[in-house]
Amino acid sequence: MEDTSEKTAAARLRELKAELSDLARRNARASGDIELIAVSKTHGADAIRPVLEAGHRVFGENRVQEAAEKWPALRQAYPDTQLHLIGALQSNKADQAVDLFDTIHSLDRPKLAAALARAMAASGRRPRLFVQVNTGDEPQKAGVSVMDLADFVEQCRTEYKLQIDGLMCLPPAHEAAGPHFALLGKLAASLDMAHLSMGMSADYAEAVSLGATHIRLGTAIFGPRG
Repeated sequence: MEDTSEKTAAARLRELKAELSDLARRNARASGDIELIAVSKTHGADAIRPVLEAGHRVFGENRVQEAAEKWPALRQAYPDTQLHLIGALQSNKADQAVDLFDTIHSLDRPKLAAALARAMAASGRRPRLFVQVNTGDEPQKAGVSVMDLADFVEQCRTEYKLQIDGLMCLPPAHEAAGPHFALLGKLAASLDMAHLSMGMSADYAEAVSLGATHIRLGTAIFGPRG
């Protein structure tokens, strides 16, 4: 999607949804199979509200505290909004995350799995969970290694009784994203998972072609940051 800073967020959203419908058709997929997450991190309520007014209801945030500050009031006005946590989650924020988010994309270690299981048991809420996979084996990046993934998912399912809905990845910035998306798809299939959270503003078309069910777009909707 060609983008200019002069376009409004609502205009970008309309163009993007039309493009996604075309991408889905060209890849023999239904457009409804691809969830568009509008990444609203660092954007205030004034920037988010026009996207809500345009009818979009699925948003992503990186930080629990930032989301807690701006979303309660927005959700009062738009109660059908779905909120996704796409950034790293500290174990001591698990209770707050379970209360606030409908989907958590960054489950990546046993301590966090245990904290989420306790929080869900206490609150009765059960957000959907994605395991973040470090497909590039980058030491500075969060995520379960490919080698450890199967054992970690089994531990989540059996020891912590968590339902894992899918996998998420952030490919290395200096590498082509496609091979990492393809790898994530193979890993998900081997673990009997149908959902793939992958693809951002620079590579969402390739992600869709390789099976993404959730794409996380910020700049493509909200425009370049100043």
